[in-house]
Amino acid sequence: MRIAIYGAGSLGTILGAYISKNGGTIELINRNKAHIEALKTKGAEIVGTVNFNQPVVAYTPEEMSGVYDIIFLMTKQQHNNEVVSMLDKFLATDGVMVTFQNGLPEVQIASIIGEERVLGCTVAWGATLKAPGVCELTSEPDALSFSLGAISQSRSKHFAKVKELLELMGTVDVEENFIGTRWSKLLINAAFSGMSAVLGCTFGEASAPRESRRVVQALIKECIDVCKAGGIRIEPVQGKDIVKLLDYSNPLKRAFSFFIIPIAIRKHAKLKASMLQDLEKGKLTEVDAINGAVSDYGRKVGCPTPMNDRVVEIIHNIEQGKLKPCFGNLQYFK
Repeated sequence: MRIAIYGAGSLGTILGAYISKNGGTIELINRNKAHIEALKTKGAEIVGTVNFNQPVVAYTPEEMSGVYDIIFLMTKQQHNNEVVSMLDKFLATDGVMVTFQNGLPEVQIASIIGEERVLGCTVAWGATLKAPGVCELTSEPDALSFSLGAISQSRSKHFAKVKELLELMGTVDVEENFIGTRWSKLLINAAFSGMSAVLGCTFGEASAPRESRRVVQALIKECIDVCKAGGIRIEPVQGKDIVKLLDYSNPLKRAFSFFIIPIAIRKHAKLKASMLQDLEKGKLTEVDAINGAVSDYGRKVGCPTPMNDRVVEIIHNIEQGKLKPCFGNLQYFK
């Protein structure tokens, strides 16, 4: 079988390094020529909470040829129409594309290649690209887990192989209620990635001060409320029922939710949002597919999302050079 990670940046490089290190065969593809050249000549250098170097097979998109049975998709969602249509010609007719993207990308991808050829996967760990060929794992090694699911009633014949590959890095939970799993990850991204990008800091730094934690808590609450309004059951994350821990309907529960937020995110406290990494590089972010997705669904089910709306507004202003990521942006949530 031929297997590739397309868009092998920080997450994809670390995943590919683990798979290669533990006996799997996989190709890493990225349009960043300096990154690919470093991977070819020096191997993948993984630093942070783990440290190892692993030789990998790496290409630029221009060097792709033939067809793949499995493609792990790790590009930004705003380019899906173009990227997925291009990759379709490299995907075997009975192949499967596994999206690791944020938000709710499966339906859009299925509209291009067919839902029976689409799997979805969420990751419970984070990473940062430090330099060409050098990626930092920012989550603790015991937090390396995946949630895998399908939107089609009949799973791809490659489902078991995908699960086997991911298990070369960490634990894999097969999710029957995959939309609920997607919302679990979306809740975390909207709250912590959103504020990491707005404030220019890590997840832990966003959740520590009382003023910024208040906004994180409100973002979480909006995600929970829109799911309730839409009849979506949010799935646990790494065995923790985040709704039970973080939802509230009275002052006591609200105080407990506020208190536990830094504890709940402690294994990922050093994580810096990919949206913030994009802003630092002068790139556009995926905020419309993250906080914007919460806002869009809130409008659909008639549930207001003022805090998520404001995160979208602030990040777009940062993209346009009108603001900078900093704690001064908290003034816009008052």
